[in-house]
Amino acid sequence: MHRNETPAAPGAAEEGSGPLAGLKVVDMTSVLMGPFASQMLGDMGADVIKVEAPRGDLVRQIGPARHEDMGPVFLNANRNKRSVVLDLKNPDGLAALKRMLEDADVLMYNVRPQAMARLGLAYEDVARLNPRIVYAGLFGFGQNGPYAARPAYDDLIQGASTLPHLIARASGGIPRYVPTAMADRIVGLTGVSAILATLQARTRTGRGDRVDIPMFETMVAFVLGDHMGGLTFEPALDEGGYARQLSPERRPYQTRDGYICALVYTDKQWQGFLREIGRESLMREDDRFATYGARSRHIDHVYGVLAGIFQERSTAEWMALLERADVPFMPMHSLRSVLDDPHLAATGFFSTVEHPSEGPIRTMRMPVTWAHFKPRAPRPAPGLGEHTRAILGELGYGPAQVEAMLAAGAASAPPVTAAAGSEQ
Repeated sequence: MHRNETPAAPGAAEEGSGPLAGLKVVDMTSVLMGPFASQMLGDMGADVIKVEAPRGDLVRQIGPARHEDMGPVFLNANRNKRSVVLDLKNPDGLAALKRMLEDADVLMYNVRPQAMARLGLAYEDVARLNPRIVYAGLFGFGQNGPYAARPAYDDLIQGASTLPHLIARASGGIPRYVPTAMADRIVGLTGVSAILATLQARTRTGRGDRVDIPMFETMVAFVLGDHMGGLTFEPALDEGGYARQLSPERRPYQTRDGYICALVYTDKQWQGFLREIGRESLMREDDRFATYGARSRHIDHVYGVLAGIFQERSTAEWMALLERADVPFMPMHSLRSVLDDPHLAATGFFSTVEHPSEGPIRTMRMPVTWAHFKPRAPRPAPGLGEHTRAILGELGYGPAQVEAMLAAGAASAPPVTAAAGSEQ
């Protein structure tokens, strides 16, 4: 907060705003990692301008769609953004981007830094235009190592950060990737925190900075925080790995009619659980169950015993019993059943909104809420170049100049008849 700003009165809510209102983010990222991060900034109130190449973000083409270039992965990673299409290989398109950067707070990109330098958009170039800008790169590898220039994708980073190895070790099967873009999303979240920290530092120093968010290093730190194990020590005490997480029996428990996710963890939870199933003496009679440490050392046996017990009752019976015993549990949802979860319904997590081109779509709200901010209704994910004319106008280009740029291919936009009502 600037010193001359007046704080809101206690309890007052800022309607149609968010904690990042007034922040301008130029988003040159594509696919998932960067767009997921920039969507979070947009959800928090930032004005996110998505700069797309003439062909558009590749992720527009992923998944079933009602219209070309508006697939579900794109729709769920690009709300609260405006789309401008610029050909950065065209001098006029590049000049428009540079004009956009002159008063931007953040520039986000996820191409390799070498590609940014070839465009004349290295940090030093951009900082000359705008010394206060936060220049945030989300890419594969730290730039002081031998992998610096390599391309990177979620699958590759999952493999390099040991996840498929751990899955094979836990299952006794073949290595597999986690079936979600875990690396993209974790590194995206890390990018958001790094950008916000750099903005906070700017309030103290008055200057921007370059911040690099590499996938490989971020994911190795994320995974090995759990699994460094005995490799933490020199000499090593074991081959690494968190035994409970790697147990082949660590999985949803099969019940008489389905599955349930439950974790009997602390001594108190074990006592309550055993009391409810009529086996209170187990912790006294079997040393493997007596303490948390003993259970950890014999985790495969402990989980195996639980797996047998859970098959004796129905899922509904277990939910009632675990509730009485104060043992944590959750249903094992499918992609369809999670849509009807009563808690998510009560918190308004899912909603159906009318998209200007796609009709009714199901959307997920940002999970975070604030006492003193009431963010505006989400802006739907934009069509390709939907806001090109409006954004170029904001940069000072007159209508004739905009049309000339469109005619020359330096920028592109939908026909006026389709875009006139949406370029806001």
